Amino acid sequence: MRTRLLGGVAALIVAVVGTVLLLTYVNGADRRAFANVETEDVYVVQKAIPAGTAAASLGDSVVKKTLPKAAIAANTMADLSSVQGKVASVDLQPGEQLLANRFVDPTAVKSSGRANVPAGMQEVSIKLPIERVVGGALAPGDTVGILLSFAAQDAQPAQTQLTYNKVLITAVQLSSGANAQDTSTSQSAANSGSGGIATGSNNAGAGEYLVTFALPAADAQRIVYSVEFGKVYLTKEPGNALENASGTIDRTKVFR
Repeated sequence: MRTRLLGGVAALIVAVVGTVLLLTYVNGADRRAFANVETEDVYVVQKAIPAGTAAASLGDSVVKKTLPKAAIAANTMADLSSVQGKVASVDLQPGEQLLANRFVDPTAVKSSGRANVPAGMQEVSIKLPIERVVGGALAPGDTVGILLSFAAQDAQPAQTQLTYNKVLITAVQLSSGANAQDTSTSQSAANSGSGGIATGSNNAGAGEYLVTFALPAADAQRIVYSVEFGKVYLTKEPGNALENASGTIDRTKVFR
């Protein structure tokens, strides 16, 4: 009986050791394959990225992988700093290497009037006066910060917070629904530097714009609530802007 027990224990130990050795061998396969090959870490697409997606919004849609240099395409990226403030010019598919020349200035997608919505996001539009949309300097493909303010209520003081950073704008329209940049392109040279939103006489007296964002569903809910019961302001926040807001503030913190 004791002999059989010892034999069973020995067999179990052998099985465990064998499994560990097999896993070690498999996990080391890539290292052995690259042992005598020059390699480099580059970004590879792991989730589909629609055209118009801001580089700042790539998130887990890309991942860094080690590849042989011979298999690395020209213009691949080891970091994303070179494309901050830019957007994808074409749809990017899982498995392909992330190429710098696939990203362009947001102005390149403005002619279509809309930027594509990243996978998993929803669009929500809000109406804002020009002083809350950076004085008319926004257009599709830009990314913005969103400030939310609420008046004092019961024991809660009036508060303001820069709640969202680098949110993608997919469309900017006049209150009539027409694309704002279509109107701005027809303005005189004096107004041509005003960005994507029209500031000329075609919009005189309107003063309000429909700005559409791409957001997760839960964030879209919070934006709508804030419009209904508070106030919303936008900041133009390119990919290289620092996210160093001081949190929620009330009047006790303003003069510090």
